[in-house]
Amino acid sequence: MPSLTHMALVELEKAGILKFVISQNVDSLHLRSGIPREKLSELHGNSFREICLSCGAEYLRDFEVETIGMKETLRRCSNDKCGAKLVDTVLDWEDALPPKEMNPAEKHCKMADVVLCLGTSLQITPACNLPLKCIRGGGKLVIINLQSTPKDKKASLVIHGLVDKVIAGAMHLMNLQIPPFVRIDLVQLSLTQFPKNDRNVKWTLRVSSVHGRRASLPFLKSVEVSFSDRPYLKPAILLEQPFLLKRDTLKTRPFTMVLVLNFGEGCGCPSSRIEWPVDFQAPRNGFSHDKSLVCHKLRESSIQDSSCGMYAAIERRNLSEPKCEVTSYAIVTNILRYNCVLGSIVHKSNSIVTKRHSESTNGKKEIPKKLKES
Repeated sequence: MPSLTHMALVELEKAGILKFVISQNVDSLHLRSGIPREKLSELHGNSFREICLSCGAEYLRDFEVETIGMKETLRRCSNDKCGAKLVDTVLDWEDALPPKEMNPAEKHCKMADVVLCLGTSLQITPACNLPLKCIRGGGKLVIINLQSTPKDKKASLVIHGLVDKVIAGAMHLMNLQIPPFVRIDLVQLSLTQFPKNDRNVKWTLRVSSVHGRRASLPFLKSVEVSFSDRPYLKPAILLEQPFLLKRDTLKTRPFTMVLVLNFGEGCGCPSSRIEWPVDFQAPRNGFSHDKSLVCHKLRESSIQDSSCGMYAAIERRNLSEPKCEVTSYAIVTNILRYNCVLGSIVHKSNSIVTKRHSESTNGKKEIPKKLKES
């Protein structure tokens, strides 16, 4: 999960103070926290990101990519006009820093009024020399790190302390609130039917990753399936990935399938409950919403309600051969709040939302309470 400092940087960027972020980490936390990709250089890559060397498309995953060293992964580019094999983005020791990340990092260091070095030993070249370009351009260098660094003598200010506490104090003095972190994960539900005769139909439910059937769902521990309006249908508990359920039922009688997605460790609530109406004779219409807009509304709604587990549908596709309905959902799996005065996480949501089946969500932006003086 992003730290207090990660989320403080997001607020500083929104306030127009922070212009660019340079990261040597490969944990994807800057992107997850909300820093725009165009304002971020990930010098050593991202273990959750794949790229297509053919068309340049990038894919951010919710699981760690299996390889390092710019090697081919198990997936291909989803661009219909491309389809080339994807590669990971994490550099090996002998790999040179990619110009796509290095060039904007150098440019922004030269332009910066101030470069903040947060929690880095400043010993890995050539990244450690980037901050010095600020000084040559007339800017100032500030270093916040527990230990001394080789660049301390070049800095206008050196603070040997915990980055979270220093940044929390700075945000408090500027009267800026640190936004909560809302983690949103994606899941795909598919229902495939195989006509058996005039009365019955065989069908298969699959709960899988939006990134492909081979990809894991790291936030899901198990799936419970029941049928609220047809109690004679036996419920099931799916404990292993891929989560699959196969049944044989009457095709002429609609029913509602209830899925309880049980989350694993690290999530802020135990589960989320999705009701899925099924009618084999009258399939539902397809749709496709803007994923970023859906996630934004879902994030705002979850902050307002101070609860996780709510969800919203992003896309529904109806495939013909075999006949299949595929729906992708965004689910809030965690909410973390931070305290500027204490420099710590002060709230972790553990509520359950049992029903939120709208195709989009509406929410109002939370008005934070003013912090008291410590």
